[in-house]
Amino acid sequence: MHPILFRVPLPVWTVPLLWVFLIAAGIAFAGAIGLFIAKNKPGAATAGIAGVALAALAAQFKEQTYTLGPLPIYSYGVMLGLSLVVGWYLTLGLAERDGLPKETMANCYVVTALAAVLGSRVLYILTNLDEFDSLGAMFDIRRGGLVAYGGFLGGFLGSYLFLRSHRIPLLPWADVAVPSLASGLMITRIGCYLFGCDFGRPLGENAPAWLKKLGTFPHWPEGTLDHGSGSPAWVQHVKERGLDPTAEASLAVHPTQIYESLVGAGLLALLLLARRRQKFRGQIFLLFTFSYGVCRYLLELLRDDAERGSIPPSLAEHVLLPAGLVVFAVGYTIGFSHVVREGVLRKVTQALAFVPAIALYLALKPETFGASTTIQYSTSQAVALATGLAASIAFAIYYKAALAHPEQAMALNLPEGPAAADRAADEDDDEEDEDDDKPGEKRGAPAKASDKPAKAKRGGAKDEGRATAREQGAAAEAPDTTGEA
Repeated sequence: MHPILFRVPLPVWTVPLLWVFLIAAGIAFAGAIGLFIAKNKPGAATAGIAGVALAALAAQFKEQTYTLGPLPIYSYGVMLGLSLVVGWYLTLGLAERDGLPKETMANCYVVTALAAVLGSRVLYILTNLDEFDSLGAMFDIRRGGLVAYGGFLGGFLGSYLFLRSHRIPLLPWADVAVPSLASGLMITRIGCYLFGCDFGRPLGENAPAWLKKLGTFPHWPEGTLDHGSGSPAWVQHVKERGLDPTAEASLAVHPTQIYESLVGAGLLALLLLARRRQKFRGQIFLLFTFSYGVCRYLLELLRDDAERGSIPPSLAEHVLLPAGLVVFAVGYTIGFSHVVREGVLRKVTQALAFVPAIALYLALKPETFGASTTIQYSTSQAVALATGLAASIAFAIYYKAALAHPEQAMALNLPEGPAAADRAADEDDDEEDEDDDKPGEKRGAPAKASDKPAKAKRGGAKDEGRATAREQGAAAEAPDTTGEA
């Protein structure tokens, strides 16, 4: 449980940040010009915006330098990078299986990943403005500060804008992308655990010993990081819970990072299983949105880190928290419960959906009204409620339409063009492979009278695509109509 896995030995070298950002801006502008000449206007615009941003950073940091030395490899950064690699192969594999254009989806993944990281940082900044005393501090992600829901919303927006420019529907892509979000949760939360952030509330005295050990975060040696003198849990417990500053570890808390990692693994399995019975495009995406919303809302009940942020209104704890579970129960009732086709069983599940809200209300209800505790929703809880309810409503609409028009509901609706040509070429290659596998048949051999006319194929050689016909018992060779590719 350590924030740094190892350090890469590098010589000590002081670098002026002004020139670093100016050189980077020059490269970005050069790339923008090249892309404009190549008539890639979206790419040129993106590179140009990046150049302007880098130039602005050069002006901001013109008086500052950076001392290059032994390079720390952060545990969270390694896990984040690993999640992106796993997500790449998972997403593109599912996209290819669904018939989406490979190259376009690969580019979309890159855009989505960058937008997700940016969105997660922006949401953290917005919910913790008091932590930052300068613009430079906002860009220093080495100190942590990424919000999963910010990545979810940022990635969604980035995907929408990219796919819109290519006239490709969003929902087929969303279906193949959200399993990588689940795998990302599974992997990156291990990085959070190694760093010690996103921790939970203190455990009770009767908690199992193994859970207490799992939820204890160390006081790092001085100088481990440039900022702070211990794990986030240790620091917060010293400030707010009276922990002795000489203590070697934090109080034993719920390891909510591990809990959410297990949630990610469970969601990944759920989404891959749901693909087998998918009824409409967007179903997997909506299922993830609702399921993660429920799980994240419940996990927030156990979270205790101060960086989560909060959103009004302020209500009594025993009212506000069960009310959120009622919202999810209503969402399940109007939407996802319709997957259960048997009427009686569906009504039973709808009734059971309200049980957690009632149980939580009874558990939190104080003995007297004056003893009630007033709280607000955390930022993630508010986003979970909003997105979960929206997903339920959308699911109800799309599912009803899918039952009425099943083929149309599963259609990709991709535009004609290079992408369509690529898919047709792949199909042709598969057909040629099947023809080669047929025993006793040779390409270009005369067809028998009972043979069907040969199917013309795009890009075939001259000796392919010839058809034979018989008229009054005489063989006649059909003319070549395929041409060169």
